[in-house]
Amino acid sequence: MPSIATRPCPAEVRAALEQAGIAPAWARLYAARGVRHPDEVAHRLPQLLPPAGLLHIERAAALLADAIRDHKRLLIVADYDADGATACAVGVRGLRMLGAQTDFIVPNRIEHGYGLTPDIVKLAAARQPDLLVTVDNGIAAVEGVAAANALGIPVLVTDHHLPGDALPDAACIVNPNQPGCGFGSKNLAGVGVMFYVLLALRAELRRRSAYADTPEPDLRALLDLVALGTVADVVKLDANNRTLVAQGLARMRAGKASAGVNALFRAAGRDPARATVFDLGFMLGPRLNAAGRIDDMALGIECLLADDPAAALQLAQQLDTLNRARRDVEADMLEEALAILASFNPTDSHSLTAYQPDWHVGVIGILASRLKDKFHRPTIVLARSDTGELKGSGRSIPGLHLRDALDLIDKRHPGLIVKFGGHAMAAGLSIPDGRHPEFSQAFEAVVRELIDPADLEGMIETDGELDLAEHSYALAEQFDHAVWGQGFPAPLFTATFDVVAQRVVGEKHLKLKLARDDVTFDAMRFFQADPLPERIRAVYALMPNEFNGQQSLQLKLQHWEPAG
Repeated sequence: MPSIATRPCPAEVRAALEQAGIAPAWARLYAARGVRHPDEVAHRLPQLLPPAGLLHIERAAALLADAIRDHKRLLIVADYDADGATACAVGVRGLRMLGAQTDFIVPNRIEHGYGLTPDIVKLAAARQPDLLVTVDNGIAAVEGVAAANALGIPVLVTDHHLPGDALPDAACIVNPNQPGCGFGSKNLAGVGVMFYVLLALRAELRRRSAYADTPEPDLRALLDLVALGTVADVVKLDANNRTLVAQGLARMRAGKASAGVNALFRAAGRDPARATVFDLGFMLGPRLNAAGRIDDMALGIECLLADDPAAALQLAQQLDTLNRARRDVEADMLEEALAILASFNPTDSHSLTAYQPDWHVGVIGILASRLKDKFHRPTIVLARSDTGELKGSGRSIPGLHLRDALDLIDKRHPGLIVKFGGHAMAAGLSIPDGRHPEFSQAFEAVVRELIDPADLEGMIETDGELDLAEHSYALAEQFDHAVWGQGFPAPLFTATFDVVAQRVVGEKHLKLKLARDDVTFDAMRFFQADPLPERIRAVYALMPNEFNGQQSLQLKLQHWEPAG
């Protein structure tokens, strides 16, 4: 059972934030999350880090400005996840706003695999582009860039993934994580990198007097897409990313979102006027991702590029149908995986590797995430691809850098991993068919070496107890509309309650009435119908509830343990 811990909250920082005018409840939360100055949570656009901090971005801007001047054809090479799709849509929309002839191509996950491969270069070349622009990929495309160079097609790489031992011989690379880049936010998503390239390009065009007689294009129109991709890619929400997300959410709530984003809200049954980070990460993101997992991400990109609301809605409804199919496939795979792992004892293993040849390659990442959450072990899920290789997707836990672990396996067992890439918490790889038992043993050995056994126990970090007087619908609604996510977690509180009443609703949820110091609260325990004891220590979130026009506070139970 995971332990419950309280985040450290430096008293002097909390006091300073309160003195700066931040409400006590918020000052406490911000101080515990590393905020040191009110500007870090103001989320104003002028506070964004300047584009000039990105290595080679001026070169990228000049390259694109020259292409616009010379009427060259640009072709964006996208990735097939939500970050890649939004980055592509931002690139296509933004470059067209700035005067470029731009189109896109996106690999099919099952047919082509990831990134700018030589095969994708061959398909791209048939479109006769003068310049290829990668989004959310390319930093590892050594062979793909070489293939493009051989055909006389220069490549501009925009990416955010960690580089390998060698960089591609591209005309220009913009990536905050490339060697020598001192940009203050290493956590930009692919869509954020592309947005920054557009900012630099507009500045370059301004220097060239492109807007002497015409208004400058307003790139703020792209921020809804930037916010969606940033949240969906689960990058760390540092101050810079939080500003991008907050500004994008503000546009959605103000009715200024693109037709495609509004259509995704409608398909998900959500209201863009009340857009939240939850909507982006758990409602819109999965529907967009479903295209790349089950079918072809071109469908998702076309939805984001659509200007006609009716056309956008039709595409969003197709994405919704694909997402339902994805959930069915995922549920079947999870059931199979749990059956295979019925005898798995987490105390005997530091890692988990699962394999079935007929699992859907597009869903193994989600399955890895589900298994990681259930067993709290670094997890790799493998399935056979059309090429005969085994494709793998991994998810990690705090304490293990997954890409570094794979790199160590690759160095110690040459040939066991055909290729790999990723970052600390998620990675992809391929291995030769039939070598999954050998890989499983190598993965277990490396994880045992790298991870602290204490990290395998699991821990739920909370913000401690919340004063009874601070429990309110208004505060819950403020929490709901704030920007939380990876590296900046939403508030969780802990307290001891008496369970006054409980009943199952919807066959799988527990509706509760809890009491603390003679104050009672309505509460919900979602997707858990087992009865609770009379007294519990609970970890919970504040949740605004609206029913029949009535507004009320509910507690959302995340975890509980018996209390004496």
